[in-house]
Amino acid sequence: MNFSVARTLGYYLGGIWTARGGRKRIEAKQLKNLRHLVKKARGKSPYFNELYRHLPDSKVIKLSDLPVTSKIELMADFDHWLTDRSLTLAQARQHMESMDNLGVPIGEYAVFRTSGTSGEPAVIAISASMLEFIFGLALARMSRRQFRFAKKIERSGTNVIITGGNGHFVGAGFDLLRQNLKIPLKREFQFIPAEQAIDQTIKQLNEITAMASIVTYPSMLTILTREQELGRLKIEPAAIKVAGETFAPELRKRAQKAFPSLQLDILDAYGCTECLFMAFECDCGRQHVPEDWVILEAVDENYQHVADGTLSATALLTILANEAQPFIRYELGDRLRFFPDPCPCGSPFRSFEVEGRQATVVRVGDVTLSPLAFDLEHGRAQRVQMIQTSEDVFEVRAELLTNENPDQVFEQVIRSVAEVFTKNGLSDVKVHRSDAAPQLTASGKFHEVISLPLIPARERGLVAGNYPE
Repeated sequence: MNFSVARTLGYYLGGIWTARGGRKRIEAKQLKNLRHLVKKARGKSPYFNELYRHLPDSKVIKLSDLPVTSKIELMADFDHWLTDRSLTLAQARQHMESMDNLGVPIGEYAVFRTSGTSGEPAVIAISASMLEFIFGLALARMSRRQFRFAKKIERSGTNVIITGGNGHFVGAGFDLLRQNLKIPLKREFQFIPAEQAIDQTIKQLNEITAMASIVTYPSMLTILTREQELGRLKIEPAAIKVAGETFAPELRKRAQKAFPSLQLDILDAYGCTECLFMAFECDCGRQHVPEDWVILEAVDENYQHVADGTLSATALLTILANEAQPFIRYELGDRLRFFPDPCPCGSPFRSFEVEGRQATVVRVGDVTLSPLAFDLEHGRAQRVQMIQTSEDVFEVRAELLTNENPDQVFEQVIRSVAEVFTKNGLSDVKVHRSDAAPQLTASGKFHEVISLPLIPARERGLVAGNYPE
């Protein structure tokens, strides 16, 4: 696995050139890259060769001609999916059995897994080309203000990463991969596992004398913000970056107030293990799609495009930079709304906002509620969680600060939750206490609300296909 600074520079310069050409040049570059990817997938991936067998020639094909794909479908035929079949699913899984291999390439690829929050974990193979795309294009899309700030804090202290540490997750492994490949970055990093007790995390953070930045999940930032407000956490980071979950505007305002040391607005890195650079946040706070190399579609339940300004039922992702493991019209489950107006920042790339993921939306009958409708904070608990166990039954779990009068804590939280349901016409919903510990995802994310899984249409009744070798 050979990372090339020269090829990274090519992505950077190409990204600058495309942006300067405006919408016409962006759309032309996107179509050219899409047709190139489809041609490569048809020629080298038995899965896509069969899937696209009856479609128009790659030279004239359009995005709308292509069928939707899903994680379950692709993982069921992993060994026929990749265009380079020197890596098999069995090899990848064997490599990930040992944590000593975290961030260590296997042949031409680094392998990571998704948390499996919405079902079976996916195995993601990251090539050197994808790393070159991530570093080069991210730099091209960075504003001058963001670039100057990044250079300023590069050597200003410790950069803390708080993510899951109990598996081959990209949050914990990406910096190890960077070090193994000797990618030239001069930052000092410290990793803290998100799964450990909050008290231990607070102790480790308070021991850092000079903190440049924190990178973590919004759910962890919620906890850190509250601990800072209560005075148990006493840190002064210059920057905070969140990723991996929906970042609510309310949390942004609260965290900015709790951490007055911040020298830049909190950055929201919208991405996933499948595509680590799926969007970039501008100085106006909007998310923009790097459309020359990534296609993000907001669609309804039938995978038809929704109008700008309309909230989607789900989203489809196409990664034009990934030829080794093609993701083409891949269902994400995220709910998006593209802005109908140009962004005040002047970027020619389309901008959008993220409403959330299907897996986090609470559904009871015909009523759909956002997790933000529930106030699950309590002064005597560090984590409070509500889990939907059936359509109209929920349980509340809590990680308490002390064992003093726990019944009162649960009674107050349950009363608050029940009031939300009643206000939304759901007075028959049952909410009860559980003495089990709050659940974290495999990658260390803490979801205050865990709803019943919603199975995407593409994943119902699917079986593996048969392909010629």
